[in-house]
Amino acid sequence: MAFLLESEVRAKATSFTKSAGQILRESIGTRTSWDVFLSHSITDQVIVAGVVAFLSEAGHSVYVDWIDDPQMDRGAVNAATAEKLRGRMSACRSLIYLHSASSSASRWMPWELGYFDGMREHVAVLPVVKVEGAYRGSEYLALYPTVEVQKPPGKPVRFVVKPNDTLLSVWLAMRSAGNVLRGI
Repeated sequence: MAFLLESEVRAKATSFTKSAGQILRESIGTRTSWDVFLSHSITDQVIVAGVVAFLSEAGHSVYVDWIDDPQMDRGAVNAATAEKLRGRMSACRSLIYLHSASSSASRWMPWELGYFDGMREHVAVLPVVKVEGAYRGSEYLALYPTVEVQKPPGKPVRFVVKPNDTLLSVWLAMRSAGNVLRGI
């Protein structure tokens, strides 16, 4: 197993002739529900674009606030922004916390993680590292499963949720089945 490397995520985002933002905006449409709420640092826009491309290729829909709701003011930490994000989180099956070199500086990521964990308890951490094996999350991130990748030659990246080695698609479906059983 391995983590996504920052270099390969950046290459994924820039391997197209269009900008990362254009690619993402064109892929959105008018969704009202998503598989993944991607919690991330706004300074990681290119990394986010690459991760979204990888997740999309694996068949997962991803909510990214500055793409799906570009009218929101990310610089304003206020009740209206928080309420919009609460609504979007309730429309997502899971939250993936994109851990990068920039994530510790984000004002929103800890709030998103705590809110979603309290609401749905279906949270995982996806490290994007500069060198393989270099992931060391903070103590509170160790509470959550980690999303690692399998990189079969000539095939799309496969996402696996550790510690149980569950494919991300199965992990997402397990949560959906649990919601149906509990009437959520």
